Amino acid sequence: MIRTFFVVLLLLGLGAVFAGLMVGYTPDAELNATARYYADNTAADTGAANIVTAIIVTYRGLDTLGEVTVLFLTAAIVALVLAAGREKDPASRIAPPPAGELLTTGSRLLAPLILLLGVYVFANGHLTPGGGFQGGAILASAVLLLLLTDPLRHFGHRLISVVESLSGFIYVLIGVAGVVLAGGFLDNRILPLGDFGALLSAGAIPVIYTLIGLKVGAEFASMLVSLSETEEPR
Repeated sequence: MIRTFFVVLLLLGLGAVFAGLMVGYTPDAELNATARYYADNTAADTGAANIVTAIIVTYRGLDTLGEVTVLFLTAAIVALVLAAGREKDPASRIAPPPAGELLTTGSRLLAPLILLLGVYVFANGHLTPGGGFQGGAILASAVLLLLLTDPLRHFGHRLISVVESLSGFIYVLIGVAGVVLAGGFLDNRILPLGDFGALLSAGAIPVIYTLIGLKVGAEFASMLVSLSETEEPR
């Protein structure tokens, strides 16, 4: 009874705080100085039609590096925690019920299309909504579909690790090249900006987003594979 009373009291307090914030909220009539600079100059500075993704990759490049690092640490922790429950011999794992013909046939048809969509999303992140994180998540969803079809399917951890490590290493190299050759870390002007709106434009942003997409996809796939390999022994 006492616990319920304090929970209700806490909810009422939080409700009062948020209600006060909503009642007293007044939207800004104009953009602040930083936002105005981004709105006015991002397209000219970076050559990217998608201003949001250009800001994330260039002006906020260090933040993006931190986000990718956090995701990598999460994948590593999941793998370490689940390592004790992983069976070395796949034959000792419980065989799941066979997947239906519809799921099996559908996965064979859809998995390549999902991978293609993921590549499209991060390769065109400088032109359309999307980018490396979204494209990487789509790539991992193809792995999830294959695991749903056959949970005992074997994915090489070495290949996933190589893709994740190599893409991350090249990503950092491009960031350092921006410091040396241009105006700062992950400055996309180390490559020509090209024609505005073209696929090969916005300098190094398409390359950076490709690397982020591969890295994020590999990290999500690593977590999914680690989870799939923790079946109880027979």
